Amino acid sequence: MEEFEFHEHPLILVDLELVYEEKQDAFEDEHGDDADNLDIEEEFRCRCDRCDEEINEHHRYYYKCSSDSCDYSIHKYCAEELPPTLYHPSHELHILTLLQRKFGWNCDICRKPHEPEERRYRCNLCDFDIDLDCALTRRFYHPRHKHPLVLISKPILCYCDMCGKKHEGTFYRCNTCVDFFIHSDCVALPRKLFIQDYYTDGAFSHTHPLTLSYSFPEADQWAASHPSCRVCGNNFWKQDTLSIYKCEKCWFYTHLDCATSRKEPFMGILTSPGLGKLQKNYKDSDHPDLLHLPFTDETHSILKHKFFRTTGSESFGVNEGKLLKHMSHQHPLTLVDTKCNDITLSCHNPMKKIELLCNGCLRPITSMPFYKCSMEDESCNFALHEWCTRLPDQVQNHPGHSQHPLVLLPKAPYDFGLFKCDVCKLNCNGFVYSCVDCEYDVDASCAFIPEEITHQAHPNHLLKRVQSKPNIKSCRSCLCGFYRDEFSFSCDSCDFDLHPGCALLLQQTIRHKFDKHPMKLSYFPIENHKNKYFCEICEKVFDPKEWFYHCNECVQSMHTCCTPFLLKCEGARYLSSHHSLYQHVNIKFGGIHKIESHPHPLSFVHGTPNDGNCTVCLDELSYEMIFKCLECEFAIHFDCCKIKFGSIYNIKSHPHPLSFVQGTPNDGRCRECWRGLSYKMIFKCLECEFAIHVKCCKNFSPVE
Repeated sequence: MEEFEFHEHPLILVDLELVYEEKQDAFEDEHGDDADNLDIEEEFRCRCDRCDEEINEHHRYYYKCSSDSCDYSIHKYCAEELPPTLYHPSHELHILTLLQRKFGWNCDICRKPHEPEERRYRCNLCDFDIDLDCALTRRFYHPRHKHPLVLISKPILCYCDMCGKKHEGTFYRCNTCVDFFIHSDCVALPRKLFIQDYYTDGAFSHTHPLTLSYSFPEADQWAASHPSCRVCGNNFWKQDTLSIYKCEKCWFYTHLDCATSRKEPFMGILTSPGLGKLQKNYKDSDHPDLLHLPFTDETHSILKHKFFRTTGSESFGVNEGKLLKHMSHQHPLTLVDTKCNDITLSCHNPMKKIELLCNGCLRPITSMPFYKCSMEDESCNFALHEWCTRLPDQVQNHPGHSQHPLVLLPKAPYDFGLFKCDVCKLNCNGFVYSCVDCEYDVDASCAFIPEEITHQAHPNHLLKRVQSKPNIKSCRSCLCGFYRDEFSFSCDSCDFDLHPGCALLLQQTIRHKFDKHPMKLSYFPIENHKNKYFCEICEKVFDPKEWFYHCNECVQSMHTCCTPFLLKCEGARYLSSHHSLYQHVNIKFGGIHKIESHPHPLSFVHGTPNDGNCTVCLDELSYEMIFKCLECEFAIHFDCCKIKFGSIYNIKSHPHPLSFVQGTPNDGRCRECWRGLSYKMIFKCLECEFAIHVKCCKNFSPVE
């Protein structure tokens, strides 16, 4: 205790840094992990009874009265006698005098407003006033830095070492480190921040209080799977010394300026590519047919959206009682509607492990009416959506191949009708819109890829279809990059891009036999999810920055690419595809085929770990498209069924003959997918350095 002549009781010196640490430890010990939605205790603040300015933790030391009945408080520096006159470099003409004023006033250096009766140093001749903070070199303490800071007397333009932004205004600096500066607005940021819609002008909110962290070490970023800011979407790479706001329970991290109210003079909510409430940049009246994604569930698709809305539901039932002869099938098709008496036929139902896929678009047939083969032969499981029977014969001016029309074919002009779509880059064996001469092929859905969409992951902003966008980073859904000349849906004003497949083929909700509740597509980590994220199908840990399906009731999550596994391959461990889609989502398995290299009929199926290795290339068959003999143990990759080791082949994309060999580390990368060739079965040119994976070769033929 110390006694001062200006107060009747002894005063106690208080260290606010120690007080805060003790209160923080007590709070965590009392509440532990349950301290989520509790009211945040206000940080210590009181008024100095001498200068009438605020006392807070940044002053660190202050005196308070030792008597419980007296709430007298005073800054430590105010307890020391202030000089009655002062020479200050900001006003070299005259001596400044310590005065009090009956009216409110502003400091002529920092422009800070002050209440009446607050003391200041004044020059009456020049009507010049400065507050005590600007007049005196006071020590300022901040947890961000180990040394005390002092206020710079004049506004400057400088980078702030706390937020990393460049500001013009009042700064504090360290005289010991010389090059350490903190902007006065960053100094005032609270240690705990409870973000509500009203606090951020409706930009975004979070249910838990965010904690101010004075650094984000690289090791912590690795542990959190290198998170991105949940407001602006940018990462924290090489920013480990900057301060952030975080909620580690929810893997929620934001930059300081992204988490702060727009009321801050230098801060504002950035335009967000995430779930923030963005200002709408289009009018609904200008886009009457705009496609809003994701589709609610698997009953919706791009073709249903386009052709059901174009012709309307009145066309249903036109062919009732009649057979339809369609170019895609050798047998007549019959309409199945609600009056159908065929009780043996069921629609697609993943909860009951019933699969019924459309042979045209390869999407599930989940409701009537639809067309099926009129033959009673169970081996013919041909079926079409009603709207897939009305697809146009040609598509003119397709954005990926505008020079020629694309012609509708029931099967691609390649072996077994399988092709790789030039838009979504997925294998497909359904309907194809093709330019045969140019070998340009797209599946039925990608033939009608929309020019622009909106998506719930980036609401209120149009996402426009672009090709070869410069400086494109990665897809926001799967975090994978883009092929050269690949389409994307991109926001003009934000760093937000999606693969066409990720945008069009991932539904908002799915049903899966592993969970009795609908699972919802999630774009960010789940709140209150305290553990790592495991896929219930493949049992692998995944990064929650990638989109995934989640059930809040059962606290279960799944890779988006694992969700289709519900029939023949359940229980296996699955591999993720290049995108967030199941790599065979556009493949309808089944059917009996003959190949020259085997005497028995073969079934076209999805490989499992029990199928062993390919007879030709000796690679594993699991997770791949394979031909499998049901009479013997013969099994072969789809891509290997017409290849002989060491034989010579021609492909249209290369002028020289190619040899079928096993790749080595010296063979470099595939000219199609640019992945490694070593120890894979490849086509290799012996005249030049060209080499390509067998799987990446669209069409090849043996040299006769």
